[in-house]
Amino acid sequence: MIRFESVTKRYADGTVAVDGLDLEVPGGGITVLVGPSGCGKTTSLRMINRMVEPSSGRILIHDRDVADRPPAQLRRSIGYVIQHAGLFPHRTVLANVMTVPRLLGWDRGRARAAAMESLEKVGLTADQARRYPTQLSGGQQQRVGVARALASGPEVVLMDEPFSAVDPIVRAELQDEVRRLQRELGITVVLVTHDIDEALSLGDMVAVMRQGGHLAQFAHPAELLAEPADDFVATFVGRDRGYRALGFVDVAVTPSPVLTARLGESVPAGTGWVLAVDEVGAPIGWADATGWGGPLTDSRLHRLGTLAPAGASARTLLDAVLSSPSRRGVVVEDGRVVGTVGADEVLRALGTLR
Repeated sequence: MIRFESVTKRYADGTVAVDGLDLEVPGGGITVLVGPSGCGKTTSLRMINRMVEPSSGRILIHDRDVADRPPAQLRRSIGYVIQHAGLFPHRTVLANVMTVPRLLGWDRGRARAAAMESLEKVGLTADQARRYPTQLSGGQQQRVGVARALASGPEVVLMDEPFSAVDPIVRAELQDEVRRLQRELGITVVLVTHDIDEALSLGDMVAVMRQGGHLAQFAHPAELLAEPADDFVATFVGRDRGYRALGFVDVAVTPSPVLTARLGESVPAGTGWVLAVDEVGAPIGWADATGWGGPLTDSRLHRLGTLAPAGASARTLLDAVLSSPSRRGVVVEDGRVVGTVGADEVLRALGTLR
């Protein structure tokens, strides 16, 4: 657990980056600091590991004031991931990840074993461990940065805009990876972002900060969407916060059976929408057999919409419906089709909630 007690950072020119911050970050979860540029979120993060020293107030980790520990020792005990990975270009990936364990005095064998284990956790191979950072993609370099932060087994990991320099697809993959690792390892993650969608997706708790370094609201994502503290928070969260809030609403909708066919199978004319599946029952596309009949071919297929895993939230189900050419959302379990749902079914289920 990390606690900010009346923490202020004032620079010599009189600029106040953080003003009287009181915040208690729960242990064993992901807390996201989010807000517009210049609101003090990165300064707040960096005061945890004393890369920035507070002007007044205290920051405690497990009830111990960080000011009571030498800065270098403190930083080696806390994982740190930055925007562009910050890797040493002249060192191999493995050597980069071994950096903190070696600084902690671990022998080379132990440090190497910990580094390889950490690289494996983030999905990198032994072959990639022998390469240099420039030989990896941006997303892979960022994975190395995460592996380096985890190599010494810290209880606390700080992440400063860790995914903003990669493309949206890689960004989503890295977000999933961080979420998985946090759950698996039980670490405390404090992450800074300017992206409210990222904050709501990743955060167990979200701290919205406003200009002047003030905390506007600290809440669970669902509460933030349903009950913003003021107009600033409501505006920052976005006008579609009602729809976003459905991402935290579970609804009891039983998928209906759907007509499926494999490629090459004959489909009777006038059947309507047919869901094409592969040999294991995974969906591959929709075909509209309203005006034709005969073998199902690739040329007949329409692209799938998003897929909803069994037990998905109302938002995920509605997105699957709205993105589907048939206007039936496909529900899957272990990659296989279990049925489909319509918007009316989801809305009826929402109407039964209190």
